[in-house]
Amino acid sequence: MKATVLVSGGAGFIGSHVTVELVQAGYDVVIADNMSNCDETNYRGVCSILGKELPFVRMDFCDKEAVRNLFAKYPIDAVIHFAAFKAVGESVTNPLKYYSNNLESFINLLEVAVEKGGCNVLFSSSATVYGEPEKLPVTEESPRMPATSSYGNTKQMCEDILRDSVAAYPGIKGIALRYFNPIGAHPSALIGELPRGVPNNLVPFITQTAAGIRECLSIFGDDYPTPDGTCQRDYIDIVDLAKAHVAAVTRMLKDKMEAGYEIFNVGTGRPVSVMELVKAFEKVNHLKLNYRIAPRRPGDVTAIWADPAKANEKLGWKAERSIEETLESAWAWEKHIRNIK
Repeated sequence: MKATVLVSGGAGFIGSHVTVELVQAGYDVVIADNMSNCDETNYRGVCSILGKELPFVRMDFCDKEAVRNLFAKYPIDAVIHFAAFKAVGESVTNPLKYYSNNLESFINLLEVAVEKGGCNVLFSSSATVYGEPEKLPVTEESPRMPATSSYGNTKQMCEDILRDSVAAYPGIKGIALRYFNPIGAHPSALIGELPRGVPNNLVPFITQTAAGIRECLSIFGDDYPTPDGTCQRDYIDIVDLAKAHVAAVTRMLKDKMEAGYEIFNVGTGRPVSVMELVKAFEKVNHLKLNYRIAPRRPGDVTAIWADPAKANEKLGWKAERSIEETLESAWAWEKHIRNIK
């Protein structure tokens, strides 16, 4: 009997890639999404890649009765929870929207899981929980710093809610994956990052500038204490990231966890600066980008990258794709959705 994994927010960028990898690893998947931050493009792409329709439930996890109905309808063995608002800037100007949505949706999920006698819960966390780290690279033992945004704070709070729920309720097991900077697209170019409006993330802004949708790419600050003056990040290929979720779910379902609640960094361990990323994109795709140096952006940390040793060892997972492959896939996806030859 195949295990069934519920993917909340499964029509989004990360959720769609994780769904593909789960099904290809032999899991049954149910996708649930309220479509507040995406359309059906990635869901349709997932079905095309897999050659079949997957169960899709349009619902909001802030509606507890809808969550109950979902658990009543499907035999859910594990949940991967992506459903959340994620625009850092908006979370600063409208914090109550973020606290209300991101916390309530997760609490509802856990309460229904407890009612059902337990569940394996994988929480989509973020390297934002480390803030501006004092020591690099960051390990899972690095201190969590005060969040610089309400979005980052909801990630910290949801980690704590999961940790405390695991301690209090029999049958609840949890893993939090702290992602660094997911970029790229599926090699098929059928699913990828599709932001609404002006992109918040660097790579969609790069690809939209290359496609002529954005006039100019702004690089925020070139006076940071880094080798080339631009911020450094740990950019991880979206397919590599998705495979880490499969490894974590398998660890839970096969009862290989060493504690009821575990945390893993999901990154490459290699810092890449913003300027290095821009130059690599230009080189691999034979393009010239129109970019300018802009003033620093509030809230940007100077540098952060992962020590992924724990995930490498315990999950048996490792980031494999090169930055060049990733940037090629990002441009292939942009061309696909814009019908650029």
